[in-house]
Amino acid sequence: MAALQYRTACPDWERRIIAGESIIPVRPLFPEVAESALQVMRNLQLVDVTGMPKVGEICRPWIMDFAAALFGSYDPQTGKRLINEYFMLIAKKNGKSTLASAIMLTALILNWRASAEFLILAPTKEAADNAFRPAEDMVRASEELSTLMKVQSHPRIIEHGTTGATLKVIAADGQTVVGKKAGGILVDELWEFGKKKQGETLLMEATGGMASRPEGFVIYLSTQSSEPPAGVFRSKLNLARKIRDGVVENQSFLPVIYEFPRRLIEAEKHHDPAFWHIANPNLGASVAEDFLRSQYQQKKEAGPGVLTAWMAKHLNVEVGLAQYDQAWSGARYWQKQGVIDLTLPVLLERASLIVIGIDGGGNDDFLSMAVLGRDKLTDRWLHWQKSWVSREVLELRKEDAPRYVDFEMDGDLVLVDDRRDDIKGLCDVTMEIFQSGKLALVGLDPNGVADIVFELEKGGIPHAMIRGVAQSYANLNGATKSLERKLADGSLIHGARPIMAWAVGNAKAELRGNNVVISKQMAGGKKIDPLMALIDAAACMADHPELSSGGSMQDFLSTGIIAA
Repeated sequence: MAALQYRTACPDWERRIIAGESIIPVRPLFPEVAESALQVMRNLQLVDVTGMPKVGEICRPWIMDFAAALFGSYDPQTGKRLINEYFMLIAKKNGKSTLASAIMLTALILNWRASAEFLILAPTKEAADNAFRPAEDMVRASEELSTLMKVQSHPRIIEHGTTGATLKVIAADGQTVVGKKAGGILVDELWEFGKKKQGETLLMEATGGMASRPEGFVIYLSTQSSEPPAGVFRSKLNLARKIRDGVVENQSFLPVIYEFPRRLIEAEKHHDPAFWHIANPNLGASVAEDFLRSQYQQKKEAGPGVLTAWMAKHLNVEVGLAQYDQAWSGARYWQKQGVIDLTLPVLLERASLIVIGIDGGGNDDFLSMAVLGRDKLTDRWLHWQKSWVSREVLELRKEDAPRYVDFEMDGDLVLVDDRRDDIKGLCDVTMEIFQSGKLALVGLDPNGVADIVFELEKGGIPHAMIRGVAQSYANLNGATKSLERKLADGSLIHGARPIMAWAVGNAKAELRGNNVVISKQMAGGKKIDPLMALIDAAACMADHPELSSGGSMQDFLSTGIIAA
């Protein structure tokens, strides 16, 4: 029998989602299997809906299309499921809990394997209760299912009376998933697992049983995160987008992402109710447009930060740059100036002259360097960054630990075990740039940098190349405004690194007279060290340095901070 030909990519998703068409590109691979499953699912009763209708009487086509793709990917001849991973990103109140319960209960009913395990993994006890209750109600509402199934409310278990198979709902914050051999797993609110330090490991444990269950599947359901995506949520979302767009080919992974195309975000169409159906396929059913309009106006009056969090949940607008209250104005132009292939070797090749900005701080701060080059053909500024931090920060800032691990995997952050290795690593990169013959200046905050300066000196960086950059708002104002202007007019490009997008998004600006002030204190504990390093570099570049110019070690000695 010839292999089935299908793709899980949906390259025309933007046209489809704006037009309100299905964004599920795969028809059931085995239509008869899909229809048998849908007959079961359609007859499940929705107790919490007025009139207690059946699923098939009220659910919109997108729900059935998703279920058909899942159940219809099972090959009854081989016992193998051809598409075994599913990712759905959908806004709040679109029937996600109903979808989860109906699909997993249907899988339990149709299952043939004795003592099989089906699992709904929720991030918290409250979320677990919310996921279990609809499934429990569906069983109790049916005389046939009530006879066939045994419901245990307290441990959140539904057991099939004939096969002994179980559907269990587990809260990840209170129960273990080690040793589970589930053949069907639904992970609810994946964004919350992205905030957990061990989120990736936890999901690996939960899905490990699929190795011996060829008919198995895992479904990742989520709304957007109220913060920039991190951890396992970020990695799954990025993979899902690449598969959807056809950048990565993966026939066993089906992404279904209800989100605004970037061009509509840039045009601020996410503020227009006429486009809200994009993230809300149940608009007019479980989601009332009047409710969204009212909530939008209330959150807008409450301030940009509140509105941003609301839009993340109800419109699936990813939290990012220029969306925070008091955001630095340069943030709105940051993303469009990213060029993914602008690496350090590329910068070294293209630049006629290079300056380095350095920013450090306390034990849990990043030691960050910004490499800023002047393009020898266009005079545009070219930016690349590297940061270091003690591995202890993963314990000190547990809420940000998954994000820091992401940055380490990206190659942009080095987690050091020996505190001396951060300065050594920074100096190694500085020496590489110095040896290119293009280094003009190294600029850094004069406060508390004795170890850095002496390590640079020991490595062979001439005193004349090291300059103290005073951190007063009056002194940095010119550099900050230069960055804003160059981002706006396109004369600064960077390597599109997630760590910089995060730091820029964290920055808050305050106008003091004619000066724009960005400080660590104003960031509310969020890291902006990579951005501050860039501002130091911009201060150096704004002085129009030449390769032979620079400050003197006396600049540092005279402050009294570094002893002669």
